[in-house]
Amino acid sequence: MPNTPFKKDVFEGLNTFPKFLYSKYIYDKKGDKLFQDIMAMPSYYLTNCEFEILTNHVTAISTYFDNKEEGFDLIELGAGDGKKTKVLLNELVSKKTNFIYKPIDISQNAIDSLSSNLKAENPALKVEAEIGEYFDVLKRLKSYDSRKKAIMVLGSNIGNLLHPKAIDFLTQLKNAMSSEDMVLIGFDQKKDPQTILDAYNDPEGITAAFNKNLLARINSEMKANFDLDAFKHWEVYDPETGTAKSYLVSTKKQEVTIGEIALTINFEEWETIHTEISQKYDDKIVSWLADEAGLTIVDSFTDNKGYYKNYLFMKKK
Repeated sequence: MPNTPFKKDVFEGLNTFPKFLYSKYIYDKKGDKLFQDIMAMPSYYLTNCEFEILTNHVTAISTYFDNKEEGFDLIELGAGDGKKTKVLLNELVSKKTNFIYKPIDISQNAIDSLSSNLKAENPALKVEAEIGEYFDVLKRLKSYDSRKKAIMVLGSNIGNLLHPKAIDFLTQLKNAMSSEDMVLIGFDQKKDPQTILDAYNDPEGITAAFNKNLLARINSEMKANFDLDAFKHWEVYDPETGTAKSYLVSTKKQEVTIGEIALTINFEEWETIHTEISQKYDDKIVSWLADEAGLTIVDSFTDNKGYYKNYLFMKKK
């Protein structure tokens, strides 16, 4: 039987109909680099929008976070390369704010790279990095109770969860919070469906290579023989539900063997592997999610186009 979470999830996902794989396994050294390339694409508006928000509203956000007497812990889930967060970190350090930055990411490579960069760029910054998945980290967050916590989930990472899972995630966040703690979360907003499709289906093929890195990882780590050229990246967006979905589509009838988990999988021509969702929101949906989870919206910040919003939450009184 498979003996690691990655192997177990691959075994389960490819034995299910319709087939699926979790997008979190895209992220290794190559996957991290491809995602950085995606974030730099003009069509991938999310990064620039959130960078604009943090730049224009950094004083207001840092004021909300600060706890002058005892200081606070700034905890970021899914820290990545920290490009946007550095705007806030530089503001806090420049004001000699008493805080510790705790970046958390599933990717060892991303955490190592971020920690190294921050040490070189901002030696005065106190960094305590951790590796982990969101739901595992949320359990650990309960132990950070000696002073105020400011938690950040940027990049619309919550969009990888359908609404029931998002409510579960927000509820676990709420359960890990004290009455003074705050959470800043990025939510990509509903907009022209073509703008959304273009963000996940670039003509350069970077998103396709990113999606296919799932198969490349299985090949290299599990002795599989996926032919990456025999799968096509496909993106769809439903403006009614606000759900964008990513697929890998088999372009021919084929058989794939995964040696490490003793699995042989048959694909029909045009059969799919569902790899990722990217949920889009409006104020009404975010307010409903927060209410269901026991959170209340304190404030929100948006970019000039209204493409994206960062909402600030606290526990309901």
